[in-house]
Amino acid sequence: MIVEASSEERERLVAEFVRLCEIESPSGRERAMADAVTEELRGLGLEVEEDDTAEETGAGAGNLLARIPGPQGARTILLCAHIDTVPLDGPVQVVRQDGVLTNRHEAILGADNKAAIATVLGAVRRLVRDDAPVEVELLFTTSEERALRGAKAFDRGRLRAEFGFVFDHASPIGEIVVASPTYYRLGASFRGQAAHAGIRPEAGANAIAAAAKAIAKMRIGRLDAATTANVGRIEGGTAANVVAERCTVELEARSLDDTRAGEVVSEMVDACGEAASDGHCDVETSLERMFQGYRLTRTAPQVETAAAALAACGIEPVYISTGGGSDANALIAAGLPMVNVANGTERNHQPDESVTEDALETMLDVTLAIVAEAAR
Repeated sequence: MIVEASSEERERLVAEFVRLCEIESPSGRERAMADAVTEELRGLGLEVEEDDTAEETGAGAGNLLARIPGPQGARTILLCAHIDTVPLDGPVQVVRQDGVLTNRHEAILGADNKAAIATVLGAVRRLVRDDAPVEVELLFTTSEERALRGAKAFDRGRLRAEFGFVFDHASPIGEIVVASPTYYRLGASFRGQAAHAGIRPEAGANAIAAAAKAIAKMRIGRLDAATTANVGRIEGGTAANVVAERCTVELEARSLDDTRAGEVVSEMVDACGEAASDGHCDVETSLERMFQGYRLTRTAPQVETAAAALAACGIEPVYISTGGGSDANALIAAGLPMVNVANGTERNHQPDESVTEDALETMLDVTLAIVAEAAR
């Protein structure tokens, strides 16, 4: 039987969300947030282990792992959220108006992923008080916004969970992510020959022009229903009267089809090489697969559990594919079945990011229902 959160639990949930959002924790500066989560968990009588990945990830803190014991012989599940945010363009001062939570300033709110942290902590308080029906492992990761660095660095062998849940998709509650893309990041450094642009341009080789020609050869944007490519940053040159000697470009490719992602990024690398050669420049490329995609069946145990929990809360499950990644990608790649469950936040990574009090309260109920369903 699912017991919905009380009015007292709901009010504490919103207050805690506000408090957590106002602890600034952009990737690379997670220490204060890690300390706040650790203090809360220890205050509930749980042991918290912080791993030694801080130097590897550059987060300033390690991943946090805690456990809520369950009955003897019960299964173990994992609840996961990340403690970092994207960079801040201003301070966070949460405003509550007509049931909607936003940032007073032109900057992110931090609901990605502090909405999940707040709801998981709310569920933890209930499970500690009433005795959890299963063993629950709690993983709070660092540097998720830097291509899942914390989850990728975490030692999967420390977990006992059969499967787990990430709450990290900014879309309506009820959506369950059953497919996520493989993601490649490409860097290209063009090197030409500097020369005076007005007196002897013929002696130069323009690295910016070569980079521009490479980009013009590429297919950018949505390439098909499963695939995207993007040029995100370009920098080069020294002055308008100098033929540009250097230019760097940062690009990416994603696809729900792992092979397709590799094909697209290979085309981008080839375009850089051809354009450099045509422009009498050299080019060095660096290519990294940031995370691997996945596809889940609706009958996978973690998906069935999430769907049953949503239904128990009166919410119809909706199965979706996404173009974004989450810690689920890294943990699935490490061999742990996971599913990413939408948390009802809106416009993540934008200065008008928001979440409603209703969404926070509903996700607390959903999280408790997931634990209950996992025990069945």
